[in-house]
Amino acid sequence: MPRTSPFDGLRFAFGTLTVFPVRVTRWDREAARGGMLWAPAAGLAVGAVAAAAGLVTLFLGAGGLLAAVAAVAVPAVLTRGLHLDGLADTADGLGSGKPAEDALRIMKQSDIGPFGVITLVLTLFAQVAALAQAYDASWARGAWAAVVSATVARLALTLAARAGVPAARPEGLGAAVAGVVPMRGALLAAVVVAGAAAAGSAAFGRYDVARTVLAVVLALAAAEALVRHCTRRFGGVTGDVFGGLAETAATTALVVLSLG
Repeated sequence: MPRTSPFDGLRFAFGTLTVFPVRVTRWDREAARGGMLWAPAAGLAVGAVAAAAGLVTLFLGAGGLLAAVAAVAVPAVLTRGLHLDGLADTADGLGSGKPAEDALRIMKQSDIGPFGVITLVLTLFAQVAALAQAYDASWARGAWAAVVSATVARLALTLAARAGVPAARPEGLGAAVAGVVPMRGALLAAVVVAGAAAAGSAAFGRYDVARTVLAVVLALAAAEALVRHCTRRFGGVTGDVFGGLAETAATTALVVLSLG
């Protein structure tokens, strides 16, 4: 087996979770483990670009709503829309009410059903509305919300890839990363991200520290609820489920950060 390098995981994270020009040299379980542990770093990069897009839009004279649209569009572009597609497919699979094998077949189809369309529309509306409110409060708060939500979205993937969570299929991205992250590593990643988020929000005040930590916790709780439900319904997780988890966590974090 090739010698393991920390950069293998970093390349795996950016190469599979973003469109950044990163060459993935290893696809084995060791690289996948490192990649899932580095997933929040990929989210941080995506969030930084999203925040920059929103700030540039505001600087050019647009309002908070248009800035929010720009910031929401960036993660979709930087992931080739895969997370949104995964969210829609997961909604169609869950909404079908069919047995696991049939639901998984529905999720693999290229078209989007009514449950997927409704879920996409409501999710994107919620993200734009929440970010618009954050930008209206202040440019800095809007930019911070974009960064936190994107980072927490990828942290949800780290936790979903922990040991004990099975894959629903023997092939695909879900099978490649399911169960690769040790529980201790997943918890450490969560603590690091939550701590960094709390420290970064300290500039806005004590209340914002509490709200940011709450946003991280509730985002992860919502993603965990979806993991458990999908595991019961499908027998495990898939690449589509991972996409749905990212969007669920991001939306939850944005909504919480917009409150108060």
